[in-house]
Amino acid sequence: MAFKIFLSPPQICGQEQRYVSDVFKSNYIAPLGAFVNRFEEDIKAYTRSPNALALNAGTAALHLALRVSGIRKGDIVLASSFTFIGSIDAILYQGAIPVFIDSDLDSWNLDPKLLLSAINALPKKPKALILTHLYGQCAKVYEIMEICKEHGILLIEDAAESLGAFYDGRHSGSFGEFSALSFNGNKIITCGGGGMLLGKDKEKMEKARFYSTQARENLPYYEHLDYGYNYRLSNVCAAIGVGQLEQIEQKVAKRREIFKWYKESLSQIEHKLEFMPEIPNSRGNRWLSTLRFLDYKINPLALVNYLAKEGIESRPLWKPMHLQPLFRDSKSFVNGVSQKLFESGICLPSGGALEKNDIDLISSLILDFIKSC
Repeated sequence: MAFKIFLSPPQICGQEQRYVSDVFKSNYIAPLGAFVNRFEEDIKAYTRSPNALALNAGTAALHLALRVSGIRKGDIVLASSFTFIGSIDAILYQGAIPVFIDSDLDSWNLDPKLLLSAINALPKKPKALILTHLYGQCAKVYEIMEICKEHGILLIEDAAESLGAFYDGRHSGSFGEFSALSFNGNKIITCGGGGMLLGKDKEKMEKARFYSTQARENLPYYEHLDYGYNYRLSNVCAAIGVGQLEQIEQKVAKRREIFKWYKESLSQIEHKLEFMPEIPNSRGNRWLSTLRFLDYKINPLALVNYLAKEGIESRPLWKPMHLQPLFRDSKSFVNGVSQKLFESGICLPSGGALEKNDIDLISSLILDFIKSC
């Protein structure tokens, strides 16, 4: 059946249409253009990052970060296990070996203690860590940074879900050497599709820019001394992104309000559930409102199906990478947390157009479902 309430649909309500019209009037639709440059500058200003590169996907950003950092076939790259596969695909593109690190219950993000144990246990020194800030909530990035610094491991932040999230007053993705943002259709801001690479080293970022445009030499004809990719963002998509980014603080405020409404509406059963925590000294963007049930009798997948019959889209939490058939032979350091979250958790509708009565309806259906368990 068709959904009446989606999980996280795009919300176009600013200057996006006018900016896209400007692009069409200029007839400079692709590959690049003024709005691509403007989008990069606006992202730099908001995140306080020194360099930004607009790309067609967050995965492309992670891939370029690994390549310009010299990650090669056979190198070990550590990664959050509790994440979307796009975080890991980039490792495979370079022929590197992913090693997965489980989460802790304090943050649902990568466990720093387990990270240290993994580094000490591995026979070969890892070259990099891709750290995911899950569902828009910041990981314990200071602890993780210190461990990476001590062991000479490159820190790359997967901030694809966490635009608008801050830790200690600094934007997520501003701690590591590189970070990736995503503007997919379901993200807190969208270009319809797209991503951004942020980085501290200007020379490496320029190399990433070079690779992102097919590694074409600066000549009047096409000459290639190396191979690259068709990874750049179009001017049309960037125009949408510029309009979306102008509203980022309002969008974060609304998502956080939606989360607050869920907590209030489900307060009578708070002993049976736990919402994703927000670690001290941080402000998550609450891109998705997520929770796990503490009562093992409540089946989240059955709840997803129950809500779907009422025209409401939801989904289970991510299935950890170390449980994916693709990675059955990969090494992982686990404590059972992400598996427990996957088996007991759910992502609730969180789109910015939702109102209090929508949340009350969804919550009432959840309550009805739980009573039937």
